[in-house]
Amino acid sequence: MSETVAERRARIRSGIPREPDLSQPAPKRLLTNWLFWIGVALLITYAVLLTLLYQQVVPDKEVPGGRLIGIGTEIIGMVTGYAALTAGALTLIFFLADRFRPQRLWIWLLTFGWGACVATFVSANVNSWAASQLSIVGDGDPATGARAAIFVAPFVEESTKATVLFGIAILLRYRLVSRISGVVLAALSGVGFAFVENIMYYGRLYRYAVQSSGAVGIDPLAELQSLVVQRGILTCFGHPLFTAMAGIGLAIAIRSKSKVVRIVAPLAGFCAAAFLHMAFNATATLVSGPTLMFMYFGVALPLVLAMIIFVIRQIFREGRLIRERLTDYHRLGWLLDIEPMAASRLRTRLRALWHALFLGPYQFIDTVRAQRTLTELAYLRDAITRGIIDDAGLRREKILLARMGELRGSAVIKPEGRAAYPKNPFRRKRETEDYAAPSYPGPAGIGGYFPAPTGAPNGSPGSVPLGQTATQYSEVDPNWKPPSS
Repeated sequence: MSETVAERRARIRSGIPREPDLSQPAPKRLLTNWLFWIGVALLITYAVLLTLLYQQVVPDKEVPGGRLIGIGTEIIGMVTGYAALTAGALTLIFFLADRFRPQRLWIWLLTFGWGACVATFVSANVNSWAASQLSIVGDGDPATGARAAIFVAPFVEESTKATVLFGIAILLRYRLVSRISGVVLAALSGVGFAFVENIMYYGRLYRYAVQSSGAVGIDPLAELQSLVVQRGILTCFGHPLFTAMAGIGLAIAIRSKSKVVRIVAPLAGFCAAAFLHMAFNATATLVSGPTLMFMYFGVALPLVLAMIIFVIRQIFREGRLIRERLTDYHRLGWLLDIEPMAASRLRTRLRALWHALFLGPYQFIDTVRAQRTLTELAYLRDAITRGIIDDAGLRREKILLARMGELRGSAVIKPEGRAAYPKNPFRRKRETEDYAAPSYPGPAGIGGYFPAPTGAPNGSPGSVPLGQTATQYSEVDPNWKPPSS
């Protein structure tokens, strides 16, 4: 279905993606897609910046007044493994949270890579420069070392981590459809940043502990594991929680028609992220003892719990929104009555995928496509009703409804019963007793398999008379009468 120049401009203005031309070969479609080349450019940028960061923090360096200890090549693998445990667990949690409208895998990877490569490289250099500008030569303020961590690092790090979100909002705003999407993408950027930052912290601590172990009697491995517990478990929520504030503000702005909200919401989200980061750094730097424990259990953990409750409420809210918007199409006769309810329940969607998995690869792919089509249709309808997408959405709406009609025959929409599990050839069959064939009507034992009564006519099974011929009467005396009184 070709589109005119006016329709193309309207589609781009609304952020609606172009429908791929399936008549062209896959390599040609890939090479002519501008998103593919943006991804390639970002991957090259990530590799260059990560190499430069490696050269800055891993080897030891001679500086004026001494030697700056780096991470060291001999322990880079060990500390990376410790940092990867935390990053992997958090990534899995956010992956499971974004199930209604999950982003493409390459978007997740690029977002994680941005936080791990671009944000860490820029933040490390800007923070070092700011710390040198804030330092006082000679007998200065002893709190000089904390100034950069409290007043500079929060704004620098949160801006670098959130930049990728604004890029996605500009290029792929059609896919940023809910606050869950904003939270997950922002948190992934924060997880990538924390991953590389933990590697640097773990490596430097271990190297310093090794050099001091002979004089002070410090166990380097015990010190490293203690820091892993502190940064990798107790405070692992830090960077994802901070950047999630910016993601929420950006998601609110994208789904709003008001120009004021579109300007204020992202700024408010960024300020909230920077303020939380500043409070966290100030507490970790200046507070100790019982006050630090109170701040952790009385402030930090309640904030994490509030974010968890917010995400769970948003998941239920997204389910209701999908059901309500798809019900509009059902009332017009474009969708079946079971499809709005099936697409709005995560458990039903997972069961449908599980059932389709045992029906074959094509049925499974069609089920995934059907679920994505219904979800996109619901959010498209919501955007049209909000007024953030104009008449260009009607063309996309027709394409999605036609696609759903093609997939309905092979996709599993609402699973019933058990999945079509394959037969196990090694399963031992249950032994059953071989009864004789049924030979006589009536309540006859187990399943009707009861031997014929003895003395059956003709002496063979199945020869017992049926119907009226089976009724035998005794001989009656015609002179019989009741006794006289």
